[in-house]
Amino acid sequence: MKIIAFYLPQFHDIPENDEWWGKGFTEWVNVKKAKPIYEGHEQPRVPLNNNYYNLLDDKVKIWQAKLAKKYGIYGFCYYHYWFNGKLLLEKPMEQMLANKDVDIPFCICWANEPWTRAWVGEKKVLITQEYGKEGEWIEHFNYLLPFLKDNRYIKNDNKPLILIYRPEIIGCLNEMLSCWNRLAKDNGFNGIDFAYQNIDFDLEKNKDDHMFQYNIEFQPHYAFYDMNVNRHKILRGIKRKLSQFLERRFGFNLKFVGDGKLVNNFVDYDDAWQAILNRKPNSSKNIPGAFVGWDNTPRHGKNGRIYVGDTPEKFEKYLTTQIKRAKEVYHKDMIFMYAWNEWAEGGYLEPDERFGYKNLEAIKNALEANGEFPKY
Repeated sequence: MKIIAFYLPQFHDIPENDEWWGKGFTEWVNVKKAKPIYEGHEQPRVPLNNNYYNLLDDKVKIWQAKLAKKYGIYGFCYYHYWFNGKLLLEKPMEQMLANKDVDIPFCICWANEPWTRAWVGEKKVLITQEYGKEGEWIEHFNYLLPFLKDNRYIKNDNKPLILIYRPEIIGCLNEMLSCWNRLAKDNGFNGIDFAYQNIDFDLEKNKDDHMFQYNIEFQPHYAFYDMNVNRHKILRGIKRKLSQFLERRFGFNLKFVGDGKLVNNFVDYDDAWQAILNRKPNSSKNIPGAFVGWDNTPRHGKNGRIYVGDTPEKFEKYLTTQIKRAKEVYHKDMIFMYAWNEWAEGGYLEPDERFGYKNLEAIKNALEANGEFPKY
């Protein structure tokens, strides 16, 4: 069983973040400034031994890869930020490519949202997301090509796996993916395995997903939808359509606006996992997901959402069942895990002062209980 963990690169400073958020901004800034918003709320979260690392240090990336493999994580899925030729936070992934000592399989997820100041409740767009035409698609593919050719890149039948976070906001989606498929074949591949991971695309009535081989159930978002499928259904649909229109026309993201008014900000961890374990794949494309925890109040304060009641013991129990379901219900050998290091959203497997290595041990135990510890 290949457990692939999402990997956030925003643990080093860049000039753009210095300008937008203040000198020296990294994800650690949000993590450190977090405040508890109720009695017993465990914030801020603290890395074990105060390991507030800098991802530009190759020793950190080597440590992460060794640690992940020790506990049975098959690979990382790196978030990639490309804005019609403009790159952000690209250095950790580029350094990983150049350093074979970062020895772990990987794939790439294009996080194709515009960047805004929605975290702090403002409408300002920091950088828009435009997709251009064939020339820009070729430029993007050529940037990705050295990664795809790397022998660590995750492939199936000589087809590299590429995730797209939000395909529903790409107006030229099919044309662009067709271009990339053609370029992949021109470069010796059998094509590309495309996957989408946003439930908004999965919900589109008239969606055209024939270019995609996989629908990754990005948890706990899919679980949250399943728990609230009939709650505020009309309002949620209107918000989704309006959000897509505004993003395509103006680059403004409504993703977090109004969430605190529409839904309860507190979600029971056990209820979320029960929704995951009761979910039936709606097609043969579905790949199951899993999550270790979620608390994005370091980013959103009182407007954040918290999944309460998580423990390593519960995580192990639920993941053990999900691994079995991946094989028997989904007929897949992959599970996408949220996440390796999403510290400001409470989705991280790296050791902390709260649980130490116990969540990593839970993954190892769950894999071994199913006879599925990976061979690298």
